Amino acid sequence: MSCTVENLEKNEAKLTIEVAAEEFEKALKTAYNKNKNQISAPGFRKGKVPQAMAEKLYGAGIFYEDAANELIPEEYDKAAKESGLDIVAQPEIDVVQIEKGKPFIFTAVVTLKPEVTLGEYKGVKIAAIDRTVTEEEINAELDKTRDLNSRVVTVEDRPVQDGDTAVIDFEGFVDDKPFEGGKGTNYELVIGSHTFIDNFEDQLIGKNVGEKVDVNVTFPADYQAEELAGKPALFKVTINKITVKELPELDDELVQEVSEFNTVDEYKADVKTMLEAKKSADARREREVKAVERAVINATMDIPEKMIDFEAKRIARDMDRNLRQQGLSLDMYIKYTGQTMDALTTQFNTEAETRVKNSLVLEAVVKAENITASDEDFEEEIRNMAETYGMEADKIKEYMGEEEKSEVMKDIAIRKAAEFVGENAVEE
Repeated sequence: MSCTVENLEKNEAKLTIEVAAEEFEKALKTAYNKNKNQISAPGFRKGKVPQAMAEKLYGAGIFYEDAANELIPEEYDKAAKESGLDIVAQPEIDVVQIEKGKPFIFTAVVTLKPEVTLGEYKGVKIAAIDRTVTEEEINAELDKTRDLNSRVVTVEDRPVQDGDTAVIDFEGFVDDKPFEGGKGTNYELVIGSHTFIDNFEDQLIGKNVGEKVDVNVTFPADYQAEELAGKPALFKVTINKITVKELPELDDELVQEVSEFNTVDEYKADVKTMLEAKKSADARREREVKAVERAVINATMDIPEKMIDFEAKRIARDMDRNLRQQGLSLDMYIKYTGQTMDALTTQFNTEAETRVKNSLVLEAVVKAENITASDEDFEEEIRNMAETYGMEADKIKEYMGEEEKSEVMKDIAIRKAAEFVGENAVEE
């Protein structure tokens, strides 16, 4: 294999890759073996037609496409590494010469990582971040403790009130006909949660156990089920039960049950310390994000569209994979959330552009500040990965080649660069 490189405009280059005729002949043989069981010819059993006979009967190019598909990925990878170019997107492949007995020649137009000119990145000014823990936040956290230790009580002496849980049977009708998904039995509906559409929950307030209620609502115009969007509906509802959550008093007795402390004051002080630590960590992350955003604004770079497209497709693939792990498809997600594919694509592109810009600037900071990842950093990263994936650290290292280790070290250095920019930012 030989490769020549031609620099093009807009951060692109063209690789012309020539594969020896002998290698092309081997690829043709592989393609023949792959397809021979589907080839028929008079006088031969299926799968026994010689390659030369098949090429004579069906044309010399019968195996060209499969042979090219066999050669291109491996030969392109070799050429890309040999070129030393920093390629950041999938190549555009074009076959130049494909003929039996001659070298196989193809080109690959590749997108290159653009140059970044850093502006100010040390001491960038960002808006001040509030780290104050308020009394309201402390009380909200204490209320969570009370809620976790609450008990559910059945109400028998009054009608439904805001905040109650009404256990209901219901069936919905549009144009006097029941619709799919509009029926439920012993459904626990928290009044005031706005779980159901329109003013459904409000119409249950003041109703008693055993009472049958006609609830009239209108589906939103942008409702995800198009056949119901904007239409009035009648729900026939029966109230089976009313329950309410009773929260215990926050006193020394409760504190002793749920914590290592003896008094409310001690517990409250610990909650405040916990919230301060959380706010400090959140502020550090926010400071880092804001500082990197400012460093990106101050930098100069010309990002190829293909680089953003490539990253956007990766984001879409990751999202699709995550959804499938939850038993959903992208189409189902779009339907349930009421989004459109165009809106989702715009979201992917925006996120991709942000990721690409951040990565390029932080790589430039790594270089400018000579930031490196140590062996200790690598070992810590492996321990974290082992904990995340429930694997042994040594096993993860076994699966890693030098290329994968290099990527991990690069990611660590980029994170360090983000921390560096954040730590050096000035709040005002």
